[in-house]
Amino acid sequence: MEMNLIDVFGAYVAWEFAPKSWVIQFMSGSQNIYLLEGNEKALLLDTGYGTGTLRVFVERLTDKPILVANTHFHPDHASGNGEWASVLLSPNWHLDELSVTREGAGPFDISQLPYPDYEKVFIKGGDVLELGGRSVEVIDALPAHSNSSLFFLDWKNRLLFCGDEMESAQVLLYENSRNPEMAERYDVRERLLNFAANTQLLKDLSEHYDYLLPNHNGAPIAKSYLDDYLLLVDAIFAGTAVIDEKLNHKYIEMDPRAQGLCRIRHGKASIFLMREEVNKVYGKES
Repeated sequence: MEMNLIDVFGAYVAWEFAPKSWVIQFMSGSQNIYLLEGNEKALLLDTGYGTGTLRVFVERLTDKPILVANTHFHPDHASGNGEWASVLLSPNWHLDELSVTREGAGPFDISQLPYPDYEKVFIKGGDVLELGGRSVEVIDALPAHSNSSLFFLDWKNRLLFCGDEMESAQVLLYENSRNPEMAERYDVRERLLNFAANTQLLKDLSEHYDYLLPNHNGAPIAKSYLDDYLLLVDAIFAGTAVIDEKLNHKYIEMDPRAQGLCRIRHGKASIFLMREEVNKVYGKES
């Protein structure tokens, strides 16, 4: 039987997990989009793969005007941007642009969305998105999982939205921008140190939120993951982290690059890196 792509990438389900706060899940619950509603506006964090059906679904949940923002510019987070006339995103979006716009980047032809040339409105750390009785602060992240990541802190509801820079199953730190220039500049030590700095930043902010809300593999997650990920980075440089050749990730295992990847573990934390990159830093103190 032929697979219906909408059934895979656009079978959205949603529930309200905090006051006027919804998680929208798809891909068998492995991916999250978030909708936050204030008294005057709503904020949608990420747009998925570009099914062309997300906007209708979201507008069933809220009747407020919707601000759309990207946690980062990757195909599973930004391909649906063209359902809206404008999107808030990092000024570094272009460094990851090819991951979304190159031929075959995703399962849908996003040039057919209503606004293929949508306006890109840049936001940066310190900017505050006012929704009416609800303020969401933008926080800059260093290049780790992506080159274009932003965190979003919902002060009123004490929620921290961390994109793919933190999650419970694994964080992908191999080069995935699909940009040849960025691939040439990729430095595994720098990425690990940036990831540790981002994680420490989230820890430093932890008195202001109760839970982390990642975009994959379960949410919310406890702040204790931050400690395990910091210890994992230390364990990689110390040469004590566990390295698994088996990925146990059905989607990434479909990627031709999967044969070069490995999973590195410590406690609850897990990172995916190219094995040849791990060899450059494993057991070599930072």
